Amino acid sequence: MGLLATSTHFVRYAVEGEMPPDFWNFAAERIAAAAFRDIDDNYEERSVGWVAVDNMFDSAFAGASFAIADYLTLSLRIDERKVAPSVLKKFCLKEEAKIKQEREIPRLSRRQRVEIKENVRLALLKKSLPTAAVFDLCWNLAQGSLFFFSTNTKVHEVLEGLFKETFGLQLVMQIPFLTAAHLLNEMEQQHLADLRPDIFI
Repeated sequence: MGLLATSTHFVRYAVEGEMPPDFWNFAAERIAAAAFRDIDDNYEERSVGWVAVDNMFDSAFAGASFAIADYLTLSLRIDERKVAPSVLKKFCLKEEAKIKQEREIPRLSRRQRVEIKENVRLALLKKSLPTAAVFDLCWNLAQGSLFFFSTNTKVHEVLEGLFKETFGLQLVMQIPFLTAAHLLNEMEQQHLADLRPDIFI
């Protein structure tokens, strides 16, 4: 579920830092540098980058499709190859048994077992297809706020890292307290700061 879905979940961020004066040209250059790179035809384990909101296969952004009035819209795409631990263990044991039988030895050294595990893991990775996950964002440039359409904390970490790497700006998640502070004047912010939790019975 994302920006174009009929129902969704999202978190709100504030974007902190100074934006360059020629922002759209800067954004186009930086987004192209951090665009998603496909790993279907190689054996890399993970790829993270930007794609278009309306097409997870569009990482070229023809016509600056990410720019809509005062908004910047992108999707964070994460492709990963994974080998289930139980599958890895099964094939490692199978390979260890085969080697012990061939060499007629009762046990293998730790170094040999580590080497077998790595070789088996690489062989299994080569046979597995990467899974793709896509998460949308909508950045209001005028207000300096950003909506990210996922509540997964691990994905938030990936977003925050890639966003800073791409734009040189910091994302700060807006919990209700921070959102309220952003909407209030200076005197009201002081009242908010003086509030203390209480128990209502």
